[in-house]
Amino acid sequence: MSSIKGIIFDYGGTIDTNGIHWGELIWQEYCAAGIVIDKDIYREAYVHGERSLAKAPIIEPTDTFRILLEKKMSIQFDFLRERLPDYGLSRDKELEVAERCYSRVIETMKVTRSIVGMLHKEFPMVLVTNFYGNMPVVLEEFGLNGYFKHIVESSVVGLRKPDPALFAIGVEALGMRPEEIIVIGDSYRKDIYPSTQLGCHTVWLKNICWAEEPVETGHLPEAVINTLEILPETIKEHF
Repeated sequence: MSSIKGIIFDYGGTIDTNGIHWGELIWQEYCAAGIVIDKDIYREAYVHGERSLAKAPIIEPTDTFRILLEKKMSIQFDFLRERLPDYGLSRDKELEVAERCYSRVIETMKVTRSIVGMLHKEFPMVLVTNFYGNMPVVLEEFGLNGYFKHIVESSVVGLRKPDPALFAIGVEALGMRPEEIIVIGDSYRKDIYPSTQLGCHTVWLKNICWAEEPVETGHLPEAVINTLEILPETIKEHF
């Protein structure tokens, strides 16, 4: 009989993209939109955008994910326009990439939402995420509201992954011992390692990564999967 009584889910890069790092997903949509630039310059733009969103209250609590993506793309494209002034990166291309990314999430959610819903019937669940203060709106937007008994959002609690304290809040919200909880996330450094520090079980959703993440002995994931579609089966087999 399984010892697992509760689940902690990461959101970004896990539920919304099924293990594809957002930096890589956006890059794919740049390419699909015909934006041919050096990937290193793109990576600088992506990192700049993420840091800008983390530092300043650019995202409003009422912003939908579509609005969030448009703001994210605006920051990235402004950065790229400064670096590549002669490339001709138009506002239309900026909006096209945002729309392409949004469509990818809608398609992905057709799979991942059903998995989350299936697990919700069996386990109480908490969401622990580095996000921008609008997570409740985003969950409602994609039909995920009601699945999580508590949301631990970095910008709301004033902590960010990989700080284990963020996951400790999730453990407390479930009202269980760490060894009774399984954590599912797409980042070894931000999700798996800090969760193992607390004594939680872990499943690493490893699909298309932003960079190679070396694992440490003593903090290994108990299972590695490349799609959430096999998560229910993995939980039954490993735990």
